[in-house]
Amino acid sequence: MDVTGRCQCGAITYRASVDPEKVSICHCTDCQTFSGSAYRVAVPAPAETFKLLSGQPKIYVKTAESGDKRAQAFCANCGSAIYSSAVSNTPSYFLRVGALEQRASLPPRRQIWCKSALPWSASLEGIPQLARQ
Repeated sequence: MDVTGRCQCGAITYRASVDPEKVSICHCTDCQTFSGSAYRVAVPAPAETFKLLSGQPKIYVKTAESGDKRAQAFCANCGSAIYSSAVSNTPSYFLRVGALEQRASLPPRRQIWCKSALPWSASLEGIPQLARQ
């Protein structure tokens, strides 16, 4: 599936090809901190399909619990998360689904790092819903 994405302010735009069956929710504490939320949703895009169309993301390198170094790419202007990738070898970019225009067509297919999941994140049923604030 071909996807297009952008940061909140529009300074960074990109396109890629993804497999919708590989969308994951990550509950690790790094993703909680980076996203400012209970989890982060991502989909891998092979490096050869990822193309920046405008802008250049700022890169923050984080050493994971495993010792692997991961590049976290975001817009230096608005702070929107764009992707993460390995530092030493980039076979794929893990695109942040919330920044993709096709996000409604990319439901998660699995959850990882569930040992770190916030207990309340498993079910949001019963919480009042408002169409707008």
